[in-house]
Amino acid sequence: MDRTDVLNQLKGIIEDTLDLEDLEITEATTAGDIEDWDSLAHVQIIVGIEKQFGVKFGSLEIEQFQSVGDIINGVTAQKA
Repeated sequence: MDRTDVLNQLKGIIEDTLDLEDLEITEATTAGDIEDWDSLAHVQIIVGIEKQFGVKFGSLEIEQFQSVGDIINGVTAQKA
């Protein structure tokens, strides 16, 4: 699974969680870039990611996620 595949799946998870369509999401995207991405939505997005990819993030790892790229790094590291 390459980074583009992960990014595309993350885009779907984020859009479904936030009930939005056609979001412009890149590895540089942060929660601050998307109006509806608040702390509750962040938890829901992380849970969705864990289910989708069969991974489990620790609380310290989650706190260090600053961008979508960081999340991709976390997913790919666990799937390697």
